[in-house]
Amino acid sequence: MPMFRKVLIANRGEIAVRIIRACQEMGIATVAVYSDADVAALHVALADEAIRIGPPPPRASYLCADRILEVALEHGCQAIHPGYGFLSENAAFADAVSAAGLTFIGPSGDAMRVMGSKTSARAAMEAAGVPVVPGFQASQADTDLIAAGGQIGFPLLVKATAGGGGKGMRIVREVAELPQALESARREAMNAFGDDQIYLEKLIEHPHHIEFQLFADHHGNAVHLFERECSVQRRHQKIVEETPSPLLDEELRQRMGEAAVTAIKAVGYTNAGTVEFLVDEQRNFYFLEMNTRLQVEHPITELVTGVDLVKLQLRVAVGAPLPFRQDELTQRGHAIECRIYAEDPANGFLPAIGKVLVAVEPVGPGVRVDTGITSGDEVTIHYDPMIAKLIVSGENRRDAIERMQWALRHYVLLGDIVTNIPFLRDVLAHPRFANGETTTDFVDEAFAHWQPPAQRPPDLALAIAAVAEIMQGERTMTAAPQGSRDGDLYSPWNLGDGFRMGIRRSTRQERP
Repeated sequence: MPMFRKVLIANRGEIAVRIIRACQEMGIATVAVYSDADVAALHVALADEAIRIGPPPPRASYLCADRILEVALEHGCQAIHPGYGFLSENAAFADAVSAAGLTFIGPSGDAMRVMGSKTSARAAMEAAGVPVVPGFQASQADTDLIAAGGQIGFPLLVKATAGGGGKGMRIVREVAELPQALESARREAMNAFGDDQIYLEKLIEHPHHIEFQLFADHHGNAVHLFERECSVQRRHQKIVEETPSPLLDEELRQRMGEAAVTAIKAVGYTNAGTVEFLVDEQRNFYFLEMNTRLQVEHPITELVTGVDLVKLQLRVAVGAPLPFRQDELTQRGHAIECRIYAEDPANGFLPAIGKVLVAVEPVGPGVRVDTGITSGDEVTIHYDPMIAKLIVSGENRRDAIERMQWALRHYVLLGDIVTNIPFLRDVLAHPRFANGETTTDFVDEAFAHWQPPAQRPPDLALAIAAVAEIMQGERTMTAAPQGSRDGDLYSPWNLGDGFRMGIRRSTRQERP
């Protein structure tokens, strides 16, 4: 079956880089799009063609569906890969791509509409016999919601029907709190998603968050590629994921996997997707939501199954059947992913953006880094502050944890940014993580008053900083005739070559 000749990647950063490299391996030409903030970005440099689409704000660039589709048509693309975020779960965009005669590398717009709304997804799952958390979604009237809250019982969640990432979500522990929670959840949902619809759901206390990676083709075949444990979260967003889950045994894994496959078959789903479950303290599981796209944490599934999920997306999108049956899929070893953010865990995980002067990734067996950031790049206010995904694999969970701890110690990021690397090291060193006992409230409970350890920078970081300073000096020396600040093109004060009066020049620190 003929493969696409050229694909446009409607995204940026590490996922754009990931898709471009998969396309390159398959001999597919790529077109990148970029905003003014990303003119020097890695995905722009790697693509065969790169087209500017607008200024930095996403609504003026990466969310401009008409402009992106126009670029794809003008440059002879046969397909568009949306990555994740931005337009990846926009049903109208998927429809527009198909209507223009191109292939949207993902599910149909109809499947997105069903599963992209939490309320319609809940209804579809109930009809298919997939367990769902008790809730209420029949009315938007405050009086009906308050009455339903009393029937469901507290604590409960107020949740936005659109979007994700914890936006438009409120925990309510008694009926007196509910009216204000309804108002604030609606307001936040409207600001974040342009939709103020909400619903109620029973709060499952101390749950594990477990998702199943799914794939379905256009020939009626559907499989799961096992689970990912995603319980280590901050602000309802995942920061550490692993597979296999330390919670599941084979019996529970099989039941949850079968429920996940039932879910996507019920809505005629195709391509990659993820069904997410909550598992309570009695090991009951409940459908939470579906992500109708590739997930950030897909690399750990790739490492334990040996399946390249991006390449499989491309093959399924062009019409090829899945190359395996469910009973042919196996897992080997253990994999962990840590998301590296420019954020300050000691200050509420607020973004701590800035310039990355030096980035040196850990290199070793079983270590993978997916990133769109290199030395000299800037993490800006316009986009998510994730710098990279650090992924490791090992023969077993203990090996993977030890390898990740090593990799975190050897990941060097220097500049005027703060990263969550010290926090991640402490997470992996915590006894609850070591014992596989993390639940979605683990970070809030174990790290509520976390502060970064007081320690000197590692020798490797100091060495790299010294080299960077020398290299910066060399660049200054080269550029001096054009950029001399005092007007003297040949002044020694504008050179970074280690000049000193009376003794030999040196850029080395000499011992006394």
